[in-house]
Amino acid sequence: MVPILLVLLLALILFGAGFALKALWWIALAVLVVWLLGFLFHGTTAAGGRGRWYRW
Repeated sequence: MVPILLVLLLALILFGAGFALKALWWIALAVLVVWLLGFLFHGTTAAGGRGRWYRW
């Protein structure tokens, strides 16, 4: 009975990790799109130069 429970627990852990990694890939893709859009559409500074759209 214990080996079956261990196999089921391992399958549950791997399923959870796979779902979390897939969700992290989607979040990373969304951040990349936001970064690219901000890079392409950033404004200009008062001196006429192109300013940074982030604050760090």
